[in-house]
Amino acid sequence: MMKRNRWNRIVRTAMTMAVGGSAFALSGCDPDVRTTLLTGLAQTSTGLTTALITAFFQGLNNDNGTTSGGNTTTSP
Repeated sequence: MMKRNRWNRIVRTAMTMAVGGSAFALSGCDPDVRTTLLTGLAQTSTGLTTALITAFFQGLNNDNGTTSGGNTTTSP
């Protein structure tokens, strides 16, 4: 139990340092490079979020007896 808490703390600290470090690194970048990078990150985040939400609802849809093609099946 103790190892899991320590491991979570290490991972959280590493992620915080990575995110914080990237924010500080962007502050010294050329404005055009920073804009391009942030635009790409925003588009990637949006695409990933959309894909995960779509997959979630398709999984729910398949659990209810329908297929991805819209055909319904009957359960006994």
